[in-house]
Amino acid sequence: MHDTTRPSSPSDLSGTSGPSPSRRAVLAATATLTAALAVGATGTAQAAAPHDDRRLRALIARMSLEEKVGQLFVMRVYGHSATDPDQADIDANLGEIGVRTAAELIAKYRVGGIIYFTWAHNTRDPRQIAALSNGIQRASLQQPRGLPVLVATDQEHGIVCRVGRPATLFPGAMAVGASGSTADARTLGRLSGTELRAMGINQDYSPDADVNVNPANPVIGVRSFGADPDAVARLVAAEVQGYQGARVAATAKHFPGHGDTAVDSHYGFPVITHSREVWEKLDAVPFRAAIRAGIDSVMTAHIQFPALDDSGDPATLSQPILTGILRGELGYDGVVITDSLGMEGVRTKYGDDRVPVLALKAGVDQLLNPPDLDVAWHAVLDAVRGGELTEARLDESILRILRMKNRLGLFDGPYVSERQVPYRVGTREHLAAADRIAERTTTLLVNEGRLLPLSRRGHRRILVVGADPASPSGTTGPPTGVLAAALTELGFTATALSTGTAPAQAVIDRAVAAAAQADAVVVATYNVTAGGSQRTLVERLTATGRPVVALAVRNPYDVAQLPSVPAFLAAYSWTDVEVRAAARVIAGRVRPRGKLPVPVQRADDPARVLYPVGYGLTY
Repeated sequence: MHDTTRPSSPSDLSGTSGPSPSRRAVLAATATLTAALAVGATGTAQAAAPHDDRRLRALIARMSLEEKVGQLFVMRVYGHSATDPDQADIDANLGEIGVRTAAELIAKYRVGGIIYFTWAHNTRDPRQIAALSNGIQRASLQQPRGLPVLVATDQEHGIVCRVGRPATLFPGAMAVGASGSTADARTLGRLSGTELRAMGINQDYSPDADVNVNPANPVIGVRSFGADPDAVARLVAAEVQGYQGARVAATAKHFPGHGDTAVDSHYGFPVITHSREVWEKLDAVPFRAAIRAGIDSVMTAHIQFPALDDSGDPATLSQPILTGILRGELGYDGVVITDSLGMEGVRTKYGDDRVPVLALKAGVDQLLNPPDLDVAWHAVLDAVRGGELTEARLDESILRILRMKNRLGLFDGPYVSERQVPYRVGTREHLAAADRIAERTTTLLVNEGRLLPLSRRGHRRILVVGADPASPSGTTGPPTGVLAAALTELGFTATALSTGTAPAQAVIDRAVAAAAQADAVVVATYNVTAGGSQRTLVERLTATGRPVVALAVRNPYDVAQLPSVPAFLAAYSWTDVEVRAAARVIAGRVRPRGKLPVPVQRADDPARVLYPVGYGLTY
């Protein structure tokens, strides 16, 4: 296997595109920076050596105020190329940012970071991503006093991924929580980080350090490792070590803890009602572990937490929470980044011009994805010129950001080899590792009469029905089709019938009729509710007398709504790697080994636990 943790040097540009004068200019700019800054990159965040800090401060002293303001922003941009995106992406950039390309964005605002999104057409395929990353670095280093860029994305795995196939996709956090394996969490971070770094992505907004204690949480849920703060802490620390060992900055989120909300901060303003004592024992535990593990960055939450700050401000804008608790009490001196400033939770109380200024005053370093960059950028600039913010305050944040770029080796080697991408991303070894990790996550909760595993002799014809939510980035989907294909490969004759997350009566009738021709039925469920038609579908199928196996492809809480089903498994996601692993469990190729990382309450009495943390059957 190729060495995928060492970034290529600036001279290793074979496979990159662009005219030779630009290449010479980039090499000259990088050589100047390298001479000014000797780099000793490490796998984890640590206090900068005094000589490194002196050189970083010298870089800051040469920057204009406008350049300093730009370093604080991490911005989206449309297009697959830094200089030649599609016309539709040029139009989107002009409409939202007032520039045509990523290169123009960097030249105008001197942003310190770029965030990749699937919907922004940044992530078509791994080699294109590497070329885009190289183009972004080239555009920045061509500027006067140009600096390397932090290229970031949300690659949590599971249900949140921006880079899809053929890159390796791993099980999500709650699935890993079901395995309980710190070794698997560390391997996931190392291999995922290796692939991200090969594509020029050097900051990942993962792992999620929230402790999910609210089954109704609409935004975290399976993105969390679980409900036990100590278990979450161990897995967070292990994943941080994996990512940062591959020289990708990990990001623990969402401080001070987003696990007990029933409101999605993308669309509303959640309020956490924990006491300070509960926060210490619950939410704070994984963040303390991440800090001990040397986490490079921490992301804030757009939530109100009265026990920690009774001002009514979101944590993102709270000096008592970010400076008082995170920096003061927890002793964290790394980079603090906001969650997206386009989310409603941070825009409820203040205008888009005030939010970035208040975030900096609260203790934030990086301002992520403001809805209007020009408004936000000028607001910070004007706040310094008007005396509300000092230039020295900006310098503090810029020093932390440059320290992180230094640790990541970006001053020494900002580029990646595009030719090497196929040998470093989505390799056979990585894909096999993802399958092995997934096999340790599938959780069996019900198995009446030892229905599972299904027998190829007695249950050869299998009907696969159920929910087909939009497939997470880069997976083949739909999950019913993936499941049917996997079971067929395992020796069954399986057919798929998508019934959706809210099947109509005619669809239910069609599924019941199809079940009559099958030896067994597998139903993929997705957030089943007491009065929902998914529950009706399962009840009708069970009433046919055919063996029915339910597979929850998101939250394991579905089992509480399906008391009549004779067999129930939790996969924690509908990504291919987890669905295929569940198929191998159903077929008896592997034993179910996952244990519930969250409790499941009774549907008729939520105060009582139906299945506790740690519950799980096997064969």
